[in-house]
Amino acid sequence: MLKNLFSQGKIGTMETKNRIVMTAMGNYLANTDGTVSEEDIAFYSARAKGGIGTIITECAIVEDLRGKGNTHQITVSHDKFILGLRKLADAIHKYHSKIVVQIYHPGRQGISAINQNLPMLAPSAIECNAVHQPVTTMTTEEISDMVERFIQAAVRLKEAGIDGVEVHGAHGYLINEFLSPYTNERTDKYGGSFENRMRFLEEIIVGIRERCGKDYPLLVRLSVDEFLGVIGLPGKGLQLEDSVKIAKRLEALGVDALDVSSGIYESMNVAWEPSSFQQGWKIHLSETIKKSVNISVIGVAVIRDPEYAEQILAEGKVDFVGSARQHYADAEWSSKAKEGRTDEIRKCISCLHCMETLSSTDMTSTPCQCGINIEAGKELEYSNLREDGEGKTVAIIGAGPAGLEAARILAKRKYKPIVFEKNDKIGGQLQYANKPPKKDKINWLIDYLRVQVEKLGVEIRLNTPATIEELKALDPYAVFIAHGSNPVLPKSISGIDGDEVLSSIDILSGNKELIGKKVAVIGSGMTGIETAHLLAEDGNEVSIFEMADNIGPGLYFQNLIDVMGHIEKLGVQIYPKHKLTSIKDGNVIFEVMEGGEKKEFNFDNIVISIGTQSNDELVAEIKSNFENVKLLGDAKKVGKIRDAIEAGYVNAFTL
Repeated sequence: MLKNLFSQGKIGTMETKNRIVMTAMGNYLANTDGTVSEEDIAFYSARAKGGIGTIITECAIVEDLRGKGNTHQITVSHDKFILGLRKLADAIHKYHSKIVVQIYHPGRQGISAINQNLPMLAPSAIECNAVHQPVTTMTTEEISDMVERFIQAAVRLKEAGIDGVEVHGAHGYLINEFLSPYTNERTDKYGGSFENRMRFLEEIIVGIRERCGKDYPLLVRLSVDEFLGVIGLPGKGLQLEDSVKIAKRLEALGVDALDVSSGIYESMNVAWEPSSFQQGWKIHLSETIKKSVNISVIGVAVIRDPEYAEQILAEGKVDFVGSARQHYADAEWSSKAKEGRTDEIRKCISCLHCMETLSSTDMTSTPCQCGINIEAGKELEYSNLREDGEGKTVAIIGAGPAGLEAARILAKRKYKPIVFEKNDKIGGQLQYANKPPKKDKINWLIDYLRVQVEKLGVEIRLNTPATIEELKALDPYAVFIAHGSNPVLPKSISGIDGDEVLSSIDILSGNKELIGKKVAVIGSGMTGIETAHLLAEDGNEVSIFEMADNIGPGLYFQNLIDVMGHIEKLGVQIYPKHKLTSIKDGNVIFEVMEGGEKKEFNFDNIVISIGTQSNDELVAEIKSNFENVKLLGDAKKVGKIRDAIEAGYVNAFTL
């Protein structure tokens, strides 16, 4: 059925067993000295074992002084790194997969604090508005030195037995900065004309070809459209027509494949997309490049479904199908697709938890985390799943993500999990999280968990609240409490019990439908903003009130930018620094946080979305009746999807 996806491919002289490519993405697993770690090897090996044809590693450092992107990054700046790279290559080759190492320099997007506190190198001293680091213009001598460092890195990779090298010319890093008129304002031979802006990359490519030979597979990653229009700069920077010229020139220079992407840090959401972006949204970029060259093209576009991957291959839009986050979410995506087990794939839901951990840990030792796959980056820690449950019963209260993940792992360990769920469907809070506009990918997670517990034979008792009597009848070895949380409705606010006052759950659950009303949403966490989005799309006049200085306090900036862009188009009004004090007959009184001024508004309905609190129902009684009791997810501490799934996984793994 997926004959194109699993047909052999070729990139230069490199023959691949299929058309699946894991594209480069940081994992923060390397040792602090830049050597390949055992965790690195386990991470990439799991994905090779899972059937990926070609793995492109995270971007590797070529220059030590100002070339780091984070503190745990593979390095190829010295011969001493060859041994570890060879060990990595050998591990991947055991599974008949190919491994390519991506080499790069962060340029103006690097962090000075982890680069000797020096200003970052760039073609021109133009600060990046996303990271705000000091930048200095490279001299021609520094450019020549950098070219040589890229070339030497490629030579080391070949010596290490790495199957190919990918030169990172995308996502706003140093090479991209030379290519783009947005970041290159030089007036010498490295700036100005198209030919001059190409020169830095050309010298690297020519040098690699001369030193590594014409047969060594050489790939280049490009942001073929920087999409600067999304930051108010339409017509600026690299656009698709420019990149067609770049692609043709690279083909003429002997490049074997083009890895097509988009965006820079300042337009980050088109490079690493939030959940609102649909599968295939930018495949036209790869298709256009493919039509302009005769070398292999790798395409990325939020590709999650094997059937869609097959379709774009069959239609000739790409030669290879690329994804990074999907292979974080499920290391076995490839083998499940090949074996016809597509219903078992854990699809990436584009929650961006991975990007949040990467962005927040540039200077720490925390590895990248996946929001839904706890094993990602911890393959060694969770490599030995014991099957020692001996059929012992574990009662689980709640069929949300924490309870279902616990049931999945317990069943694999040969326990007998029995899940009590008071509602008529599984999913818990996920059944609310999937209701706002553009959040349909949440259903993928619900479907994955449903399929897993069904295939493992887990008993789920829907419409069945857990009681002490029923739990005692099971004589359980352990009881896992995962019954979630309830909305916070502060009784201290006068009028909070009025008929016009609702919770965000009332809206998201469908218990209350509002159309054509004037509505205030109190609280601008993600639930509040997304509830406002849903209400606005239903034709309501919506205002969001937040007592903090800014909307969305504590939210990851990519997700916030994305959803704010949608609600602004719908005319949602925003009121930061407004504290709700009282409600009466639709009249809502706020205190302005600066100065204490009182302001009155009138609304048909007020929707409270200021968070949730752990559901403590039956907890004390259960603890007094059973010895081995575990609190999971929101039942213990309110958190995100990752927190719930991790609690379920870890408690089941360690029981």
